[in-house]
Amino acid sequence: MKKYKKMIIFTTLLTGLPILIGLILWNKLPDSMATHWDINGQANGWSGKGATVFFLPCILMIIHLFAVFLTLNDPKKTNIHKKPMTIIFWIVPVISILMNGIIYLEAFGIKVNISAAVSILMGILFMLLGNYMPKLRQNYTIGIKLPWTLCSEENWYRTHRLGGKFFIIGGIFVALDGIAGIWLEDTIIFTIMIGVLLICIAISVGYSFWLFKKGI
Repeated sequence: MKKYKKMIIFTTLLTGLPILIGLILWNKLPDSMATHWDINGQANGWSGKGATVFFLPCILMIIHLFAVFLTLNDPKKTNIHKKPMTIIFWIVPVISILMNGIIYLEAFGIKVNISAAVSILMGILFMLLGNYMPKLRQNYTIGIKLPWTLCSEENWYRTHRLGGKFFIIGGIFVALDGIAGIWLEDTIIFTIMIGVLLICIAISVGYSFWLFKKGI
């Protein structure tokens, strides 16, 4: 934990940065802001200014610290490649800044294509994970953690090698789906994104189980 102390402090503060931005903009923000949208990209949930500025960033800070704590206390953390570890440190701060940035933009009347933004973010995340998955060794925090992969190093290796390829391909499709949001309806963007991600996960899990049945 001591080795990553500065990184933990920096990324936690970065996750909470929207609070500072919210305080700076406080007098210009409306008393009620959209904080939830349906699959059509239409706002269907609102929160008060105080709750919006403080609550979501604080929750994300807690989630960030919990994820970091679990990863750094994984009994097999030495098997986690340095770059996937970096993703663990940065994914929540990035989400916090993007999510709260969208909320503030919407509050000022600047329309943001929520479905497209989420799709692009998920696509990039899947491409990054897919790139590093073949380099992962058995651990309890990052990767395709199934009874079969955790019990067999060969199963783990083969599953992550195949899964990595599908995650990269799927991530490209999902990111392109988000970019195509300029022309597509939000419902179509969301459906394609979820469909592609579920297919990638299902293929990886199914392949791992097939290896298990073969005794691998």
